Amino acid sequence: MKAIHSLILGTVLSLGSLYAASYKVDTVHSTIEFKVRHMMVSNTKGVFEKFSGHYNYDAKTKQISSLVGTVDINSVNTREAKRDAHLKKDDFFDLAKYPTMSLKLVKHQGDKVILDLTIKETTKRVTFNVDDLSSESKDPWGNYRTGFVITGKINRKDYGLSFNKVLDTGGIAVGNEVKITMELAGIKK
Repeated sequence: MKAIHSLILGTVLSLGSLYAASYKVDTVHSTIEFKVRHMMVSNTKGVFEKFSGHYNYDAKTKQISSLVGTVDINSVNTREAKRDAHLKKDDFFDLAKYPTMSLKLVKHQGDKVILDLTIKETTKRVTFNVDDLSSESKDPWGNYRTGFVITGKINRKDYGLSFNKVLDTGGIAVGNEVKITMELAGIKK
């Protein structure tokens, strides 16, 4: 009996992906932000200003069946030019060798997404939260749009982003945990 239920559930889920529409990420109305602890007293926030991606999404079932994205490392912006230049060096993103980072959806289930996140040449499977899954809406120019928000945390050292300094008072200059927020809006292809 369990096998029949599993077969039926699998069939329903796979049929749901048949009705998913393809969307190109609208970079003008999307953001990729990060936040990391700085000097043990505050958070430093930043964004990546250039990125691209596409996804398949069924607005009726609110199911994401694919998501692929690429981020231009050179577009990092923390509102401090010297810090941005340091982030592009080899002890952080190593822009000269790795000009992009990427992500790919493995699975969407409920309020979680499992992603393969690649930074430098390291790919790690991460589980992030997904919410604000929208219905499809038509804009004044006749385009169909959807969107959602993905949030999660990574350990930057897992990806070879290793720079740090020990402070005189104890603690470290840069926290290891990085909080990531992706607010993605898409236009139907």
